[in-house]
Amino acid sequence: MRVRRWGTALTLLLTAAALPATGLGTATAAPAGPARPSPRPLPLARHFDNRAVSDNSAPGAADFDGAGRSLSAQDLAAAGWSPGSALTLDGTRLGLPRTAPGAPDNAVADGQAVAVRGRGEALTFLVAGTGGTAAGTGTVHYRNGSRSGYELTAPDWRSGPLSTKAVALPHLNAPDGQSAGPARLYAVTVPLRAGREVASVTLPAAGKSAGALHVFALAVRETGRRTGSWAASTAGYRAVGPWTDRTLRLVVHSGAGGPRARIRLANTFAGTPVDIGAASIAVRGAGAAADRGPTPLTFGRGQTRARVAAGAEAISDPVDFTVPAGTDLLVSIHLPGTVTAAPVHQEAAQLSYLSAAGSGDRTADAGGTAFPETMTVWPFLTGVDVEGGPGSIVALGDSITDGVQSTSGTNRRWPDVLARRFQAQHALPRYGVLNHGISANRIVTDRYPGDGVSTSMGGVSAQHRLERDVLAQPSARTVVVFEGINDVRWGTSSDEVVAGLRALAGRAHERGLRVVAATIAPCEGYPDCTPAVEARRQAVNAFLRADDGAVFDATLDFDAVLRDPQRPQRMLPAYDSGDHLHPGDAGLKALGESVDLRKLLPGRR
Repeated sequence: MRVRRWGTALTLLLTAAALPATGLGTATAAPAGPARPSPRPLPLARHFDNRAVSDNSAPGAADFDGAGRSLSAQDLAAAGWSPGSALTLDGTRLGLPRTAPGAPDNAVADGQAVAVRGRGEALTFLVAGTGGTAAGTGTVHYRNGSRSGYELTAPDWRSGPLSTKAVALPHLNAPDGQSAGPARLYAVTVPLRAGREVASVTLPAAGKSAGALHVFALAVRETGRRTGSWAASTAGYRAVGPWTDRTLRLVVHSGAGGPRARIRLANTFAGTPVDIGAASIAVRGAGAAADRGPTPLTFGRGQTRARVAAGAEAISDPVDFTVPAGTDLLVSIHLPGTVTAAPVHQEAAQLSYLSAAGSGDRTADAGGTAFPETMTVWPFLTGVDVEGGPGSIVALGDSITDGVQSTSGTNRRWPDVLARRFQAQHALPRYGVLNHGISANRIVTDRYPGDGVSTSMGGVSAQHRLERDVLAQPSARTVVVFEGINDVRWGTSSDEVVAGLRALAGRAHERGLRVVAATIAPCEGYPDCTPAVEARRQAVNAFLRADDGAVFDATLDFDAVLRDPQRPQRMLPAYDSGDHLHPGDAGLKALGESVDLRKLLPGRR
């Protein structure tokens, strides 16, 4: 089957959450085979031989799957994926083509040599399978003459998981008209050799799987020398407001300090774009007031406004604002239109502020009087970064990492304690510590399905969010995985949890990260912490304690820190918040102070 183009210049496109390391969508390193002769590498658009996108007025002009069906150009535009627009996903800015529907827009992978340039830690493909999940192995060629192999898997555009899609569209086009979808495209990321500049990529050969592997775009995710100061994960997509012509003033607490700040705004899980009218950053004074006039932020080389497409993000230009370490910041975001749903981090443990309806752009206000309303979630904002520094340590976890039951507004989560310890010492690099805990999150299964407005704010699984929340974080060096209690409480077997932990470690190691695991804390006394749950918890912990470096680079025994020596299946009462599942401030402090900082240093085993 040979088909055609959605863009004459579609050489770069999106990076989204990587596919999981198990089940559909494996994205792992593969050994490089013998170099096969190939013609001179050409831009991807020169290889396009398939038409995937049609206009609703001519739905038969494209045939993506060999059965006459295609994606709707109008649906793509409604999602903010318009021809000629620029999108950012997971830190990569990508340009969409300026091409009419019905022209060739993707290549059916069959060993084509594609010209690609860039230096980074990952290569991202925008893909979909037709006729089932499609997979194959290819080769990356570097400018120094070396090469590496990769394995690329594309879930089916009709039946693949929503939790890992780059974008989901509501319709399918066909010669006889339009029918209900969804249709999906996926962004899959594979590792590159660190420090080497890519020269070209050989796509997988055809015929290695039942489905056809369609490649719409590929790009190197280039890395800059930045350190994460603060971060939060998108936990779900929930109804809000409606908010019309209002300004959010979000309170966040810095970890690492540094110059040339920038912010990251994400429209994760959305089906439509969101408009940002203006944004600013300031050191907090009292309440919603800044200590001095906020510093305005721009996007895309000086633009004060930004449109964030469905599933994409906007990264502000670096600005002359120095973030002090360990300080409350105010990030203000003007929403000029009407917003009825937003991606949020649900359990902020922090009060933020909202201006009155119709009050307009208040991002420049130093005072707080324009912000009469409060909120306890963080919408849209996912990160604050600074220039330079040694990089970031990422805490991947659930509600205990998220700080549920800690005292609101006091920044007593265990990653906060860890961040303060790094900043207070000078013997080791002063890493940023990024909190990517989500209350109710699991390792193996999704709590939130990954698409659409929902009341579930437990996030997609740790496997499904690893790319977005860990691997794509600024200069991530080490990940600390502290999850599993929700899996064992909700019936996942210990073997499945262990397999999930192994998969997380394998994918992070492929990207060069140090991987540290923490044992699961006790929960006797919580209503669903039955003897069967305790048995599963103990089995996972036994695996972690016996690992001895085979899977993880180090282990933190958080169970031993929190448990009652007289009754080890329960938390020590002095550390218990009172619900017998979540530590209180004293318990979270004990966790943060128990960590040997040297165990988190990259390159150590």
